[in-house]
Amino acid sequence: MAPKLKTLTRELSKRGPHRVLRGNLALAGQPGVVYTPETGFNLPAVAFAHGWMTSPHRYEHTLQHLASWGIVVAAPDSERGPVPSHLGLAADLRASLDICVGVRLGPGQISVHPDRLGLIGHGMGAGVAVLAAAQRAEIGAVAALFPAPTAPKAENYASKITAPGLILAGADDVDSLTSNARPLSQAWGGPVIARTVDDARDAGLIEGRRLLGALGFGGSERKTQATTRSLLTGFLLQHLAGEKRYEALTDETAEISHTALLTEEPAQSDARVSQLLRR
Repeated sequence: MAPKLKTLTRELSKRGPHRVLRGNLALAGQPGVVYTPETGFNLPAVAFAHGWMTSPHRYEHTLQHLASWGIVVAAPDSERGPVPSHLGLAADLRASLDICVGVRLGPGQISVHPDRLGLIGHGMGAGVAVLAAAQRAEIGAVAALFPAPTAPKAENYASKITAPGLILAGADDVDSLTSNARPLSQAWGGPVIARTVDDARDAGLIEGRRLLGALGFGGSERKTQATTRSLLTGFLLQHLAGEKRYEALTDETAEISHTALLTEEPAQSDARVSQLLRR
């Protein structure tokens, strides 16, 4: 990896220069949380969708990380049950963005620019972010982090998205039944960067200990979190804040440590297994 890329990824994996404030979206009628820089006008804002059977609180450090770099982050706390409505959470994402734009945030020294809006999500929430983006033309960037299948299928709506996309998936999970990263990247209507992250599991972005994590399944992964935060922050700063300094991170030819570009087709061995199973 070129020295410039090493410098950028190391820089963005650390907290940014802004002090972070925390607020309650419920005060504006939407259960959830919002993180903002202490001050700033015409800031970019993103709405974040959590994964299955979890909540925004399990992504606290990631959301604070984005806010420390000057990005307002709103995360609805809804559809947390075993049978969530993906369309319902997508509607809550859109409502959260409306709150960021239309409601006074913090002590009056924060405002969001209506043309600097993005959507991000993890696991189930990644597909939800795609569903929400397909219904909102002014979205400037969409990030699907370790995406999992949704109902309706997010890949059936991805072609409607013309905004730049970032898709990350675990290298060992990308062709499993729990990941739809590849069909999402193939169906995306706008420019998209899709990468696999080495030694990452789809649940590794969730912070803290979970019951299954304590048993050795899908626990928190600090390396996964650091890599994801770095790539995600650079992607959002470039496309929502206009920071050209981070363009190198979204170059398809960039060789970024611990990641690889997601190819259009599975490895030959995986394809061969699929052929045998169809016989």
